[in-house]
Formats: sequence, C-alpha cells, structure tokens
Amino acid sequence: MTHETRSVKPLSFLALALLSSALTTNANAANLTIWTHFEPAGEVAWVKAQAAEFEKKTGHKVQVVSVPFGEITDKFIQSAPKNQGPDLIATQPHDRLGQMAAAGVIEPMDKYITSRGDYDKTALSAFTYRGRLFGVPLFAEAVALVYNKKMVPTPPTSWASFLATAQKNTGNGKFGFLTQIDEPYRSYGFVSAYGGYVFKNNNGTFNTNDVGLANAGTVKALSFLNDLRYKYNLVPEGVDAGAAKSAFVDGRLAMLYTGPWDMGDIKKAGIDYGITSFPTPPGASGKWSPFVGVQGIIVSAYSKQKAAAVQLARQMTSSPAQLAFNKAGGRIPVSLSARAKLKADLVVSGFGNAISVGTPMPNIPQMGAVWGPWGAATAQSVQRAGQNYTQILNRAVTEIKSNLK
Repeated sequence: MTHETRSVKPLSFLALALLSSALTTNANAANLTIWTHFEPAGEVAWVKAQAAEFEKKTGHKVQVVSVPFGEITDKFIQSAPKNQGPDLIATQPHDRLGQMAAAGVIEPMDKYITSRGDYDKTALSAFTYRGRLFGVPLFAEAVALVYNKKMVPTPPTSWASFLATAQKNTGNGKFGFLTQIDEPYRSYGFVSAYGGYVFKNNNGTFNTNDVGLANAGTVKALSFLNDLRYKYNLVPEGVDAGAAKSAFVDGRLAMLYTGPWDMGDIKKAGIDYGITSFPTPPGASGKWSPFVGVQGIIVSAYSKQKAAAVQLARQMTSSPAQLAFNKAGGRIPVSLSARAKLKADLVVSGFGNAISVGTPMPNIPQMGAVWGPWGAATAQSVQRAGQNYTQILNRAVTEIKSNLK
C-alpha cells in the first residue's frame, strides 16, 4: 500500500503541472480574425495554409472570413471602432490606405517593421501615408511592354528602336504596337517621364494644392499619346484594352502595352513572349515610370491582439510566404529575395522591373476627385490630331480643384 501511495503522488504532480501549463498556454493564446477578399481557390487556400502554419507555430487560433472586395473597406471602417472587425485584412489595395488611415482604423507599422531591405522600395512607398508605414506589402502590378518574340527577336531599348520595330510590323492586317491610349492609368508612365504628376509627393505626404496635371510635362505626354495615333499611325481609333489583347493573342500584334492581368490568356495562346520596360519616350527629361498598384496586409488599430496580429502579418509577407503566394496565383512578389528565386519566371522578372521603376498611385481619398476629369482630358486628347492640350488640361485641373473643395 505504501509503495502504491508513493507512486501515485508523482503522477498527480505531473498531471497538475501539465494541466497548469495547458491552462496558461490557452490563457495566453490569441484568437485572431482575418478578413480576405481573395476568390481564386489557390489564393484562398494560401490564406488558410498561412493561418494553419501560424496556429501550429504559435498556439494562437486564426479564423479566416471571406468578405467581398467591394465591401471590405467600408465594412472595416464601420465595424472596427465597435470592436466588430477583424484583426487583419489580407489584402488591402494601397490606394484605399489614406481613407483608412485618416479614419484611424489601421495600425501604423513603423515600430514593428524595422528591417525593410527585402521589400521593393516602390511597394513600401505605396504603403506610406503622411510619412508613416501603414501596412506590409505582399504583391504589386504595373503595366509593361509585352512583345511577341517571333515578331520582335530583340526588345527595343530606345525610342528609335521601338519606333522602327513598331512600324516594321505594322500593315497587312498586323500591328506593331497597341494599347488603350485614352485612359490615364495606362498612360501615367509617359506623364511621369515628361515631368507631370498628380499631386506633389513630399516624402510620403501628398500636397493636394499642387496638382501637376496641367504642367508642361503633362502637355507633352498628351501630345505624345496623340502622336502614337496620328503621327506614327500605330494605334488606330477605337482600339481598347480588349481589342489590343485579342490582336496579341491572335499573333497579329508585335508589342502590347498591358499588365499581368492579361498574361493568363497570352500563355494559353502559346505566344512566345518577352516582357520589358517601355523605353524613354522622345524628348522626355525623365524615364518611363508607370503607375503601380500594391496590395498588402493591414492590422486593425482596434485589435486587442496586436502583437499576434503583427506576427501573422510578418509571416504572411515573408519571402517564403510570397513565393508560396506566387505559386498559388501567379502574383508578383514585392520581396526582392523572392523575386530573385523566381528570376526564370518572365512575368515576375518583367513586371517586377516595371514595378521597381514605377510610381505608386496616390494613396489618398482625394484621388476620387481626379480620375473623372483626368480621364476625360486624356480621352479628348486622342480624338483628333493636333489639339490644344494646355486648354484641355487646364479645364480638367479646374474641375479637379473644384471637386476637392
């Protein structure tokens, strides 16, 4: 009896110790909620796999909730102050960042993300609002020059070689170069090259009183767009993004100016393609720098588990996670080491270079006042040859400033 009593006591102490440890662990475990707008099965599976990996590694619990892309921003702004929103969102486009930061619902990340050398500087700039980092970038996109290697064996690196290549491949039902030239997102790279801009950017703070869309640079850019149609006879009237892509997919187009969203159809068509940056346009003082759109992970300012939420955000934007995300849906990483490992991927390397030399779209809500007038001015500028671009742009900027009041 004595021997049995002595042997039971150590087991009881061990059981109590294990129970105490389990209770402590459960007490310290965070219950995180992450909202995602991803719809493709591979990208949804990636979020769930990241959550599972995090749970296994930390003991925290993660609930993944799908929220439609068009609803996620407004729903978050409304629910976060009531403690009804998520701890994180995967992912948020950077051009909605200013709206969310101004509402006070997203956590500044400066003190958490101190090592930033592996992130593309363009992507970090995109998530900087009034000089502060408000998210961790995951992937990006921009336009570039996609060319058919059968028609363009060597990609053009200068305007002269671009023009010669385009004109040589134009005629007899074929086209040397096509894009939708009447909308500002695609054409911003030219605006930037000639010295135009939307709002002056001072180290992450946009001056909405300084609108650069009617300056001499933007005037030259619109003149260049007009020349693509009426002087160089490259882009016929009525060509939109869909028609340009169709011509490329059909093998009738040498060079297409587009973004990664068209690459799925181009790959399916079996086109032997390459991707390069657009050369500096004629007479431009700067280099081509297209608009860049970036998406990243944001953390709620109202999260009661910020340390764990930040830990998950860092995991999901790490180089290995970005590699896995690329595999899941083909998105272009903003991790430079992830890109280096994917250098054989023409889409990643080609558009990655365009992203690195690009300019993030302004991330402030005032852009809502810009797109309409700017788009109308761009469209008007390519409707007939030789227009008064200064007058067109002055009218647009007057409307923009009126919208901003």
